[in-house]
Amino acid sequence: MNYTKPMIDLVQEIRRRVPSEHKADVKLANPDLLSELIPIYQQSTDAVLQALLKDLFNKAGEGWREKLDVGNVPDERYITKIYRGQVQLIPASTQVTEEADKKSKPKKVYRGQVIA
Repeated sequence: MNYTKPMIDLVQEIRRRVPSEHKADVKLANPDLLSELIPIYQQSTDAVLQALLKDLFNKAGEGWREKLDVGNVPDERYITKIYRGQVQLIPASTQVTEEADKKSKPKKVYRGQVIA
């Protein structure tokens, strides 16, 4: 693959931003550079790094953009709750329904009887 000047600049910036365990793989001399960047994109939580990788793949050509999007759909989102050192993973859909229940109008009780 022939790299243009903007692509080279993007690869240099990507190399600065990738985690240290992947820096050895990000080299312009590597013929499989774009193939090795796909798992890095999918594992990354850094929005800037993902934007740089998307831009690089857009400049690489037609086929590379589709390879980046394959398998990038998250299955389910979780919310982490930590209370006194205990960690709980709660599905985000459950959290939304709990908040809706809290916002609903509370029942009024007078002398042990529920008032409508």
